[in-house]
Amino acid sequence: MRLRTTAVAVLVVAVALLLGALALVALMRASLRDGLEATAEQRATGLAEQIAVSGLPAAGPADDEVDDLVWQVASTDGTVLRASQPLREPLPTEDRRSATIEGADDRYLVVSSDAQDYVVSVAVSLEEVADSTAALVTPLVVGVPALLLLVGGTVWVVAGRALAPIERIRREVEEITGDRLDRRVPEPRSRDEVHRMARTMNQMLGRLEDARDRQQRFVADASHELRSPLASIRQAAEVARDHPGALPEGDLADAVLEESARMQRLVSQLLLLTRGVAAAPHDVDLDDLALAEARRVARTGLEVDTAGVGAGRVRGDPTALGQVVRNLVDNAARHAEGQVAVAVRSAGGSVELVVEDDGLGVPVPARERVFERFVRLDEARTRDAGGSGLGLAIVKEIVTAHGGTVAVSSSALGGARFVVRLPS
Repeated sequence: MRLRTTAVAVLVVAVALLLGALALVALMRASLRDGLEATAEQRATGLAEQIAVSGLPAAGPADDEVDDLVWQVASTDGTVLRASQPLREPLPTEDRRSATIEGADDRYLVVSSDAQDYVVSVAVSLEEVADSTAALVTPLVVGVPALLLLVGGTVWVVAGRALAPIERIRREVEEITGDRLDRRVPEPRSRDEVHRMARTMNQMLGRLEDARDRQQRFVADASHELRSPLASIRQAAEVARDHPGALPEGDLADAVLEESARMQRLVSQLLLLTRGVAAAPHDVDLDDLALAEARRVARTGLEVDTAGVGAGRVRGDPTALGQVVRNLVDNAARHAEGQVAVAVRSAGGSVELVVEDDGLGVPVPARERVFERFVRLDEARTRDAGGSGLGLAIVKEIVTAHGGTVAVSSSALGGARFVVRLPS
């Protein structure tokens, strides 16, 4: 890129300089020629006036060298009557014609004028035009290449400095591997395209690192949490194999089905956490989701209070927000003694979802930790009572992705009170 930029810059400047030099030489030659032509016309007019007043002028002396200005007076039939100096060949009588005079090294510009019955011709040497052109061309021949070298060197240095941050970014990216996604490329201080590219690349590296961390957490969590259901299945199968008849009929199938269902739920939740959540721009009626989950849980025999459910519309992913409501209601139902309360209300520029139960509640020291993965409080250590320990982590993940917050406190019912705030 550096070489191409320099080559293109030098080529463009070379073409511009060449055209400019040619135009300059042409303009200077035209200007000098116009000046000589004006001199010749003035001399021809003077001779014509002299002929009109006092007759033909006297002939000039003989000279071996041809003067820079030569004139002649000829009759209409072309016979030379007078001349500034003897000429071997007469001057042409055509006006503004370039001619060669024998004995002269340079060409002459001839200007003719009628004077009564005569034709006055004046020739001026174009030597000045040739000398001035040569004097101008010489510095141009030397100066243009020198200027091109200066332009090329300047562009080469400037392009090198401009591309240096890109080279540093390239070297840094070359060192980044799947195990070193925490590294970042240097961001130049200049607020230009290179700075924006470096910043975008660092954002991309951040996303890759986050995806890598999610994948590693998934592998670690899955390997940790799947041990228990797999061990239960294996234990039941070994007992059935080594001690036929020790298990009642159907217990092995029930154990396998129960543990495989638990494994399926666990894997689904882990995948949800691993993929992350991106809120889609859809209108979601949070009150409809809350009422649907309340009706579902009420069918289990719990008393569900929905008197506090009011209109509440937010922007987000309907499926993900439905998962939030379900997880909170299921968590409340799992720990409730017999009563669950669900409420939805608008508060300023946000919508609140409140889920309460009359269970044992969440101790103050555990109210932040309860949203971490695989956290089960002491009173809910068993899997049947405490679930997988991922439900509230999923709630936290989804709510944060939607720009909201979730917190837990004590409920007036005696148990836990979970409050989700989402922007409306």
